[in-house]
Amino acid sequence: MPLRRTLHEPEAPIKTVYFHETGWSSMLAILENGDGAEVGLIGFEGVVGLSVLLGGETEDLEALIQGPGTAFSLNAEDLRQAMEEDPALRRLLLRFVLAFLGQVTRTGACNGRHHTDQRLARWLLMAHDRSEGDEFPITHEFLAMMLGVRRAGVTVAAGALQRAQFIRYERGRITVLDRPGLESAACECYGVTRRAYDRLFCTGNALYRH
Repeated sequence: MPLRRTLHEPEAPIKTVYFHETGWSSMLAILENGDGAEVGLIGFEGVVGLSVLLGGETEDLEALIQGPGTAFSLNAEDLRQAMEEDPALRRLLLRFVLAFLGQVTRTGACNGRHHTDQRLARWLLMAHDRSEGDEFPITHEFLAMMLGVRRAGVTVAAGALQRAQFIRYERGRITVLDRPGLESAACECYGVTRRAYDRLFCTGNALYRH
């Protein structure tokens, strides 16, 4: 699954759903002028094609590969049929829907109330959770779109995290150097969302990194 590949277009019929094995997709709300902002991330914990799980055929969001990796694809109608035939599968997938809606809600509150450096730290932690290693590709331009801020704001926030030696940013790649430090720089929204996913999906072991 290559970087920047669009999996679903807004309002277009969803014929295929994707289960990330590695990497992740950004779910973007696109405005009429072409600007966009990320409302959520989906990695190995869920399904890209959320509306299919709820009986829908289209979504208002664009699904874009932001973390390159591998994924399984499945015909949307086959998934609908499997959910009808397997109540346990249906319950599990609806748990993901609940968790993702919580992430979207928390992102809205976070964007409205918290500083850019806190939001950037939160986003980097969420990306780190879904990446195979400590390094992943990202540009200031794309981070600005993810967070819904100006590029200058991202530059200042990333510079502060780099000076604190929590991350290293060079040539369009970010490396997480100090995860506990990055967690200390993030707002409480990261922890709230992560604990919600852990409660819904795990029995004793955390879903994401510690």
